[in-house]
Amino acid sequence: MVLLIDIGNTHTHLGLGRGKRIGQFLNLKTSDIVAGKAAAAFKRFTRGSVIRGACLCSVVPAAVEPVVRQVRELYGIEPLQLTPKTIRGVGIRYPRPQTIGQDRLANAVAVHQRFGAPALVVDFGTAVTFDVVDANGDYIGGVIAPGLACMTDYLHEKTALLPRIRIREPRRAVGKNTREAMLVGAVHGYRGLVRGLISELKRELGVRRLPVVATGGYAALIARGVTEIEAVRPGLTLEGLLHVWRERESVSARS
Repeated sequence: MVLLIDIGNTHTHLGLGRGKRIGQFLNLKTSDIVAGKAAAAFKRFTRGSVIRGACLCSVVPAAVEPVVRQVRELYGIEPLQLTPKTIRGVGIRYPRPQTIGQDRLANAVAVHQRFGAPALVVDFGTAVTFDVVDANGDYIGGVIAPGLACMTDYLHEKTALLPRIRIREPRRAVGKNTREAMLVGAVHGYRGLVRGLISELKRELGVRRLPVVATGGYAALIARGVTEIEAVRPGLTLEGLLHVWRERESVSARS
């Protein structure tokens, strides 16, 4: 088994890879990992499995060292961290590769392997990211925008009368109260943002067809109203990590 670890700003996603498949998933709070409180959860998640490798990506530098230490102590192995230097499965054509989010690189690898090139990933996390793989199979950049929850939380925190809302599908396009009005603005407005950015990216790439794959917490909700999104892959980032690990092992076996 290969332990796959995607460390995000709010949550850390774990997966267990066997062959080309990921069979188990678990979400943890990243704050617990930074505080060193996640060892028991790692043990429970991998109980009964022989962990022969690990691959991680992180957008939280403070969480990397605790995770690496836990993997060493629990399994006696050194995890592979995805970086522009360790990536396999996609090229990089970007001015400062070291500034690319590691999760964005993992998404680019996964979408290229599964959907070919060109292709686009939209990741609905704390921030929403759009990541482009061009026709040559190179990661070339993308877009970063505030995440859906960030937008609604900001309205609540910066105004006196707007409440915190639970994100879900609106029942109508005209809100009949404050919460409904905020929900319409959030969900339908966000879908408009996504459609508009997809259109601009297709125009700049000069392509009529661009496979678009969504991942992240609100991917399924937003994709229901955005026909340009062809697939929703909740584990896409972990799929990218598994491919990178498998490619590295394949190269090591041949050398």
